[in-house]
Amino acid sequence: MLKAFIVDDEPLARDELKYLLKRTKRVEIVGEADCIEDALEIDDTSIDVLFVDIMLANETGLDLVEKLKKKGKHPAIVFATAYDEYALKAFQLNAIDYILKPFEEQRVLQTVEKITSFLPLKNGEKDTVAGEKKTPSDKLAITVDERIIIIHIQDILYIGTMEGKTIIVTEKQKYQTSDSLVTFEKKLQGTSIVRVHRGYLVNLDAIVEIQPWFNSTYNLVMNDGESVPVSRTYTKELKQLIGF
Repeated sequence: MLKAFIVDDEPLARDELKYLLKRTKRVEIVGEADCIEDALEIDDTSIDVLFVDIMLANETGLDLVEKLKKKGKHPAIVFATAYDEYALKAFQLNAIDYILKPFEEQRVLQTVEKITSFLPLKNGEKDTVAGEKKTPSDKLAITVDERIIIIHIQDILYIGTMEGKTIIVTEKQKYQTSDSLVTFEKKLQGTSIVRVHRGYLVNLDAIVEIQPWFNSTYNLVMNDGESVPVSRTYTKELKQLIGF
């Protein structure tokens, strides 16, 4: 169970986020604050993740995180805000995620899954997922029919799910594996491959066209001519990353 602390000066926003986090049944809310001063008094060892709003009274959530970093070890950080223009700065501060108000339940669940995947276990416990040998930055090992195949990350166009299997599409061929999409999202953190849909990860460098679709969604045309959908949940983040 993840232990979370929320910093937001809007009581309704705190209540909404608490409700959605509790709905995941994976998070325990251990405290909350409406200002930086109170947040700086937290016991860093008692919480796993800090959900921080950007705009706080007198200072910003970015200021809070910078102060926590100066103190040394600090919890994982997720920015939860109505302002998308601070995403780049947030990730420069090594935030695990950046979610936008009004919060969507599926997006909050995805954030919790990401935290669970990336957060090391405490007290030296071995993490059966995060404890896997870290993949070299330019290569990815995948298991296909009891074989381990090494592919170059830059060759990946997109990764999707189909009938319970994960399909990795590269410039030359397709690979089918039983590893989950969340597993690959974790392994590929910090690369050009990002999630754009509940069922897809795409290589930003392999996108050749962005086509508007219905209800504020998009289709991405990839190097191989195939289209990958972008759900509304990830549209704002994609716009921030690509700048369209």
